[in-house]
Formats: sequence, C-alpha cells, structure tokens
Amino acid sequence: MTYLDYAATTPVDARVLESMQPYFTEHFGNANSLYKAGRDAYHALEAARESIAIAIGAARPSELIFTSGGTEADNAAFISVLRRVAPDGGHLVASAYEHPAILDLVKWLGKQGYDITLLNPRKDGRVYADDLAEALREDTKIVSIMHSNNEVGTINNLREMAELVHARGALFHTDAVQSLGKVPIDVQELGVDMASFSAHKIYGPKGVGALYLRRGISFDPLIKGGGQENKRRSGTQNVAGAVGFAKALELCLDEMDSEAARLSGLRDHIIKRVTDTLENTQVTAAGEGSRLPGIAPLLINGVEGESMLLQLDNQGFAISTGSACSSGSLAPSHVLLSIGVPQEIAHGSLRVSVGRFTTEKDADAFVDALIPIVERLRAMSPVYERYFGKKD
Repeated sequence: MTYLDYAATTPVDARVLESMQPYFTEHFGNANSLYKAGRDAYHALEAARESIAIAIGAARPSELIFTSGGTEADNAAFISVLRRVAPDGGHLVASAYEHPAILDLVKWLGKQGYDITLLNPRKDGRVYADDLAEALREDTKIVSIMHSNNEVGTINNLREMAELVHARGALFHTDAVQSLGKVPIDVQELGVDMASFSAHKIYGPKGVGALYLRRGISFDPLIKGGGQENKRRSGTQNVAGAVGFAKALELCLDEMDSEAARLSGLRDHIIKRVTDTLENTQVTAAGEGSRLPGIAPLLINGVEGESMLLQLDNQGFAISTGSACSSGSLAPSHVLLSIGVPQEIAHGSLRVSVGRFTTEKDADAFVDALIPIVERLRAMSPVYERYFGKKD
C-alpha cells in the first residue's frame, strides 16, 4: 500500500512506540496510586503534560486535560463549559466547515435550547474576522473556529477573531487537531480560551488527545467518577498514551521546519502534475493564504470521488474523498459546499495528504495511476463531454 491519507491518521513512529513500551510492562502502575509504581506512572504522566503544555504555549501544565481524543476534547469544551457559564441557553457560533465533532455537537445543542449560527468560510476556504463580527450577538457564549481545515488544509488567522469574541464577553475555542505538529501553535499568541488536540494525527497513538483550558474558565466535567485530571476528567489515565503523545509532538517540533518544506514540495508537485496533465481539474480553495504543508485538495470535474478512490485502492493507493469521518457518506463534502463549490463538482473531490514516510516516488506513482483512471471514467461518463468538454 502507498499511504496518502495522513490527514486521516498516521502510523505510530517507531521512536514513539519505543517511548511508550515501558508503560505497558515495567511501569504499568496506576498514576493515582501512592506506592512507588503509581508514583512512577504519575511522574511520567505529569512530565508528558508539561512537555505538551510547553509545546503549545500554555501558561502552566495544569491547563492541559488529557482526553480520549479530539472529539472528546471538542465535546468537553462546549458541554462542560456551558453547564457553568450558560446552562439556560444562549448563542453559539461555529464555522460551517468544522469537523463533525463540532458541527454535530452544536446542532445537538441547538435542540437543547441554544441558538446556533453556522458561519460560512469564503471561497478561499478561510473564515474572516469581518464575517464573524456580523455573526456575534450580545448573548453569544462560545465561538469555535478551527485553526486549519482538515479537508482543504487552509489556515485561519485566529488572533483577530479571538479579540472580537472576547470584546463581546464570550469564549473562543479552536479545533487545532489538524494543525498540531505541522505548523507552530501558541495558544496564548492565538488568544484562544480552549483548544483541542489529538495524538494520532502526529505519529502518536490513537485514543489519546488533550483539551487546553485556560485557567479560570468554569468547567463541569463531562465524565464524572474518581476525580482524575484535577477533577476535570474522571477515569484512570492512559499513561502510555500520554507519554507517546508527548514524544510524538517533540519529534514533530524537532523536525517541523525541514519536514514542512519537504511536504510542501511534495504537495505542490502532486498538484502541478495533476492540474497540468488533466484538464478541468483545480485546487480546492485556491488563494494566497497559508495552507498546511501536507494536504493537496483537488477537484476532478466530471468524475465521482468514490469511483476514483476505489480504483486507486485496487492499485494499492490509500487516499480520501474528504474527511475520514465522513467517508462513509455519499453526500458531497459539507466543507466544499460551505465554500461555494457546486454540488455536482463537489462530488469529484480528492484529498491527497502526504506525511513523514511519503517519498517523491510515491507521489509520482500516485499521479501516474490517477491519470488513466480519470481518463477512463470520463470516457465512460454520459455527461462529461456535455458539461465539461471543449466548446466550439
């Protein structure tokens, strides 16, 4: 298999696995036990917390709550805070191209009595402060704008938006799952009150993530029980997962500059070869703003994304037609619809995402496989020539 879906998940780096191994076997103690095995596990857990907190620019390690992943962190950011700051309702804002962990959550909160505004990004795939300013109300309680989009890779300028939100007395959350380890993240510079992260996007283990919760924010735990995580997330902590998360982030930060340059080169190489060779093909959310180095979002007009995916899979290539969490749906991507891509074109989306173990040979092999697949599918299409063929 040639794996080109690093935005969906990543393999665990061997160095990360090595750092975790002792906490499955030698140092397997419960971090809440008072004897030595427990104290050893506790010290490893807190060292991991401190390492990650420093990496994201948190003011203190206690602002980091370990979770089971980004989805739990997103849910806790809304539900656990709203229980304290706005239990009887209020206004919530989220961008319309958020991950389902946010979108489905705020839609559910709408059924619980909260007023919801979903803010469309512009055609370049970014949310702008001017548009957010028009959406804010006096009763706005929480705003959530993702740092970077997991499908088109565009990066939002959060600082100005956070200032607008704070001026209204509301809290600002960002889902930074896709950005962590790929571009610099400093929660204090961004001005966010809450931020969600996940380990499995950065060559760490699945099943562990974190919520940054700025000190002083009221919080009623989503998971109750033994009072772990300073009474904010009950349940025996995943020490091995936390250690692996910290190691994975450390490696990403150490290699960020060189890896970002390499992945940007691979991304641009793929985009250029595909768009130069196949007519009626374009980059999704093209614009001058920043984009994550590893995501190449493409629109292949006149071809179904699922058909391309399955034929590429048969030839040993793993890619996505959109976000992994939506890949079981035949509906066009909500991300593409939110930025104004027509439905009939949105069906032809591909998300190619490269990572640490992708080579230029892999990239060229993918393009070499894709071109005849697209040509064959277009030749079979009863509508391609009518709608996309050359005009006299």
